[in-house]
Parts: sequence; C-alpha cells; structure tokens
Amino acid sequence: EPGFAMAYWGEAMTFNHPLWMEQDPGAARKVLERLAPTKEARLARAPSKREKMYLEAVEALYAPGDKASDDRAFAESMRRLHEEFPEDQDAATLYALALLGSCEGKRDTATYMKAAAIAEEVFGKNPLHPGAAHYLIHSYDDPVHAPLGMRAARVYAKIAPAAGHALHMPSHIFFASGMWEEAVASNQAAWKASLDRAASRKLGPDNHNYHALFWLEYAYLQLGRYGEARKTLALMEEDALKSGSDRAWSHRAMMRAAYVVETRRFESPVARALSEDEKEHVALLAQGFAAAAKEDPERVEKSLSTIGQEPPAPGQGGALMPYAMGRGSRSAADAVIKKELEALLASSRGEKERAAALAKDAAAAEDGMSFDFGPPAVVKPAHELSGELLLALGKPAEARAEFERSLALAPGRALSILGLARAASKSGDQSAAADAYRRLAALWRKADMDLPELAELRASRVLAVR
Repeated sequence: EPGFAMAYWGEAMTFNHPLWMEQDPGAARKVLERLAPTKEARLARAPSKREKMYLEAVEALYAPGDKASDDRAFAESMRRLHEEFPEDQDAATLYALALLGSCEGKRDTATYMKAAAIAEEVFGKNPLHPGAAHYLIHSYDDPVHAPLGMRAARVYAKIAPAAGHALHMPSHIFFASGMWEEAVASNQAAWKASLDRAASRKLGPDNHNYHALFWLEYAYLQLGRYGEARKTLALMEEDALKSGSDRAWSHRAMMRAAYVVETRRFESPVARALSEDEKEHVALLAQGFAAAAKEDPERVEKSLSTIGQEPPAPGQGGALMPYAMGRGSRSAADAVIKKELEALLASSRGEKERAAALAKDAAAAEDGMSFDFGPPAVVKPAHELSGELLLALGKPAEARAEFERSLALAPGRALSILGLARAASKSGDQSAAADAYRRLAALWRKADMDLPELAELRASRVLAVR
C-alpha cells in the first residue's frame, strides 16, 4: 500500500540509532519525501489523530537544525503522543527510548530512571513487549541499577530468539553485574544468530555481529579462558581480511588490544600484530603496555606521539568506530589514553613516583567521562593501572583504594580482583586478601591451566591443585 503513512514513518525511524549517537537525517528525509513533498502534505496522508502525532514526532526528529535540539523535540512529541494515547504500548516504549536518546550519549541518571519507569509500566502489563524489555535493559545497564534489569534480561532473548541483537542485549546486565558465564552464553547465541542470518540471506561478513563477538572475547578474558578468547579474535581477524571495512578493522583493533592488555602476553603474535592497527588509539595503548613491560621507552614514546593525530579518511583503516558504540566522548577517552601512556613512559624510564602520579591523573580524567557499558572504552581502566603502579611503588593501601574503585565501576573485572588481593595482602589485611583470592578462584575455576597466576591462587590456599 504505497499510501500507508506509517510505513514511511517506520522506514525513516530506522535511520536513527539514539543510544549510539548515530543518525542519517538526509536519508530519513528522502524516505518521508516519498510519502509527500512537504510536512503538511504528509500529515494529510495520515487518516487518524494518532498517526498524525507519530508523523509529527518523526518530523521533529529530522527537522533541520542541531541534533540535540531535534532529539529533545522528538522526546517532547513522543510525550504528547503517550499522554494522548496512554494505552498505546508502542508509543510509551518509544517515548522511553526518546528520553534515553535525549541524553546525547551521557548517562543522566534522572532521565534514565524516568525512561525506566515508563518502560516498567508497559513491561508489567505485557512482559513480552520487546521494546519494554529492550529499553529497560538500556536504562539499567550500570553496576548500581543492574539488579533492576535482571528480569528484562532473562526475558528478552526468549521474546526474539532469532534476533542477534535481542540475544546480545541481556549481556548488558550481565556485564554490569560481573556475570561472565552468562555473558558468554548470551554473546555466543548472538554471534551464531548473525552467522545464520547472513548465511540464509547470502550476506557478506559485515553482517556478522562484531559487537557481540567483541563482548564474547572480553567475557572469556575475564574468565581466564585466554585460549577461547584467542579463537574469538581469530574469527574477527578472518572477517576483517574478507571485509576490509572500517567497522571490521576497528573491531579487530579493539579485540587485539583487549587480548594483549588482559593476557599480558606482550611478546605474542597478537601484540606484534597491533602495528596493523596503529590508527586506533586502543591499539596504541596496548602497544605502550607491551613496550613498557619490555622496558622500551622509545616505543612507548612513539605510541604516545601518535595520540591526537587526525583519524584517516573512510576506507583507510579504522579510527572511525566510536568508543563503546558512541556512548563516550572519543576526545575524553583519548585524553585518558594519553595520560596512561605518559605514566607508562615514566615507568619504563624508572620514574616510578611520577608514573603513579600520572596514572592518578588518568583515573581522575576517566572519572569525568560518562559511564560506558560493555568492554571499557579505555582498554586499560585507569584506576586499575593506578593501583598496579602504586603497588609497584610499595604503597599497597593506596593501591587497594584504586582497585576497589575500579571494581565499583566494573564488577568482576579479573585483573582488578587480582590487584585487590595483592594490595590487601601487602597491607597486612589477610582476611580481605583471602576473600579477593576466593573471588578470583571462583571466576577462574575453568581458566586455562597455563595461567601463571594460578600458582599464586594455590599458594593462597583458595584454589585446589588441578
């Protein structure tokens, strides 16, 4: 039915990804112009008041002007629609999403909780409503509110079992809760669903769910299952070679950097391959870690000098994927990465006090960033690095505070738990050390046998000899 106004509304809406700060208003306006050339003519094609209000909302979303103003106008239009038609569950959930989008990539807790309250009302009436479950997960995917999102997380994958994104979304709550086994299962299912869809439709590798694959690798790394993480990275490397797209290369860089930083295998082929990804600053940070571990200040300095350079043009390799899918500021993340590299440079030169001070500066800068879900936007969390450098400096009490702060931001992060155990032990709190070692032993109960830290866990008597 070429005159069905709501079909054009729906197609135009697909060009807006509010939580990722992605929008193509030009493409959306072309869709609307196929319905009719002017706003007034388009509204005239809508036969009911409710349909007119939906169209008015999408017109506000794509009005000429700045994105922030349009996002606020869209949220206000959806509020009016929701209040006029309170029984319209789709209007309610889309209003909740519009509120989340109006935060412009920052996590404004008051707005997020307002969106959650609206979605909760729909979820209570209809626990199979996909929008309600989806947007509740987004509203709650931080460590403080994650318990509130657990019901939606348990339901959403069952609502749409063939939709890769629906299968992935529960892992937002699992990540925020440090539930890595559940996160593995969620992202394995999401990855497989994307492969099945691409195969059935004869689509290329860029239709694979790289987002879920990256999260899968990160979850394996937290579990100490480095071999599985390497296999996951190999899938991404294979697809990147086939695709050659900026999206594929950027995910390859992020996954390589995460592997090197988490495993600390600085002489591995993955570490050497980071040179292919130097336009991605997460790769430069991982290179800096490897160089500092080898006491090579010149290489650290080279990585540091590259931060702040202009990203390449499209088609020239990465640097275009926003950190954490657009939720954080790239410039803010780059500032933290630069401070971390400065700390590593000082450390590699033997300037331990200065290194610790610079790492604390990096942690303060990272605290100023908006909260990011998923794998950390800065591949080495700054509080964790600060704790490690303070521990090396012989300041275990200060180090402990840094690891505790890191775990408050990223529950269940393995290297922060390990650092906390070491800091507590060196500061004389053997009870706290034993508790942290037990947490790590539970996390690594299926870890690869060749992890050198397993000997440390056995020595602490919290891990039986396997």
